Amino acid sequence: MRTLNDFDFKNKKAIIRVDFNVPLDENFKVTDATRIEAAKPTIDAILAQGGNVILMSHLGRPKGIEEKYSLQHILAKTSEILGVPVQFVSNCVGTEANTAAANLKPGEVLLLENLRFHSEEEAGDAAFAKELASLGDIYVNDAFGTAHRAHASTTIIAQFFPKDKCFGLLLAKEIESLNKVLKNSEKPVTAVLGGSKVSSKITVIENILDKVDHMIIGGGMTFTFVKALGGKIGNSICEDDKMELALEILKLAKEKGVQIHLPVDVVAADAFSNDAATQIVAVDKIPDGWQGLDAGPKSLEKIKEVILASKTILWNGPLGVFELENFANGTIALGNFIAEATAKGAFSLVGGGDSVAAVKQFGLENKVSYVSTGGGAMLEMLEGRVLPGIAAILD
Repeated sequence: MRTLNDFDFKNKKAIIRVDFNVPLDENFKVTDATRIEAAKPTIDAILAQGGNVILMSHLGRPKGIEEKYSLQHILAKTSEILGVPVQFVSNCVGTEANTAAANLKPGEVLLLENLRFHSEEEAGDAAFAKELASLGDIYVNDAFGTAHRAHASTTIIAQFFPKDKCFGLLLAKEIESLNKVLKNSEKPVTAVLGGSKVSSKITVIENILDKVDHMIIGGGMTFTFVKALGGKIGNSICEDDKMELALEILKLAKEKGVQIHLPVDVVAADAFSNDAATQIVAVDKIPDGWQGLDAGPKSLEKIKEVILASKTILWNGPLGVFELENFANGTIALGNFIAEATAKGAFSLVGGGDSVAAVKQFGLENKVSYVSTGGGAMLEMLEGRVLPGIAAILD
């Protein structure tokens, strides 16, 4: 796996695919700069060697050129985080981009305008990728969040750098952390899969059953399993068309010697609201008109026991509707159990939008081993797929 350590960047132009698709408020101010901060070590390392850096990213899903999606909005924040004045060009290809790239001096940084202002980016157009490639000497992919897309800047561009391409520090760390769970894990291995739908996690479950000892199922998808097993789930969310599949998963897990842990009790509410009346009931005896919105105390005791006995932990998806304060307890407790296990030497990987949001919201991101930056990309790797952006560098 080629990384920054395999290259000398002195007097070289590194063209880096970063993921600066960050949230902006109504005044176009960056509200969460995590992704920019995550790319800083790679950029710093290249600048420290006397190289210069050309950054390319997308922002949002523009239809053609839309000012609200201009990367100019993140220029000030990027300069602030990197500690150097970042130059900007209002296109990512063409005369202006070529001139700015050619004039870059060692230690300087150039940010190109939104790649998705050109439809050729998402189409994976080779001529567009070649134009981007002409700006740099070495191609660095440091954008895990887009590694599952075969776009011009994430995959196609790599073919124009047959020997001069590598992973940035962030992307290398993502691959290493996922491999620690999927290939080089210390047992016992526990996967916690939450969220609302079984359908979005089927392939993940099927792929990781061979790699885990315990699987904790939580969140809304619990109720598809519980109903399939004959339980009463009241008005809880359920995918009726996936009940047969849920039973197949339980059967397959048993055959493979994997222990599946479903909640035994839940916090049920009479409405999907923070102000709803609540009661703690058995997961398979939820009264009509009530719905399970969080894991109950007995479930959490059981989960704690499994987590603290684990050496490798993967967490993807919350245990309840943590956005509503009264139903956040299960997710917070799980985060704390994982933090405790990590402090005792377990390796913990947290990934997927909701889980990442939860660890940040509850101040746990520095108490787990690694927080993944790519939701869709991480899920696809967990499904056992080869991501095109990664394959292009390994090729």
